[in-house]
Order: sequence, then C-alpha cells, then structure tokens
Amino acid sequence: MTRRLRILDEASAEAMAAMAWYERERKGLGVEFAQAIDRVLSLIKTGLAPMSPMPGALGARGLKRLLLQKFPYTVVVRETADEYQIIAIAHQSRRPGYWMNR
Repeated sequence: MTRRLRILDEASAEAMAAMAWYERERKGLGVEFAQAIDRVLSLIKTGLAPMSPMPGALGARGLKRLLLQKFPYTVVVRETADEYQIIAIAHQSRRPGYWMNR
C-alpha cells in the first residue's frame, strides 16, 4: 500500500516564506529552494528517503528528519501506517523547536 503525503498548513507556509526570502536574496534561488523541497517530498512519498530519527524524545515519539542539500533546512516527518505527515520545514538554527507542539 502506498502512503499518502500530507503537508501541514504551517509547514507549507514555512516553505513559502523561505522560498520568498531566498528569491529576494538572489533571483532564481527561491526556485532552487522550491525544487529542493519538491525532490525531498518525492523521495519521502516513494518511501526511499534516507530519513533519520529526530534526537531524544522527538525520535521516541516517531518523528524523523531529512536534511535539505544546499539549504540549512530540515523536513520533519511523522510516519503513520497510511501517510507521511510533513510537520515542519524548519531552518536548522533559527528558533529551534518552535514547531514541537504540532
């Protein structure tokens, strides 16, 4: 059975905000960020993503992460029997853990 991919609204908003920021910094960089996110989401959906458990209690709760290449962002994933839930697309050093209550 194929799992579906569900992206929380907050995670989608984070990706859109980051994409806009990168595009303001350098024309075309926002597009590169969006493509990096799309690649990661495709890997997750196929079940081929090299996800690792989040450290500590978050990992014990079943949360996993996948780091983006080239960009300092982490995609936080909760895997259930029938879906992959994208909990956050979080910068790796800004406001650590702000998303933990999702």
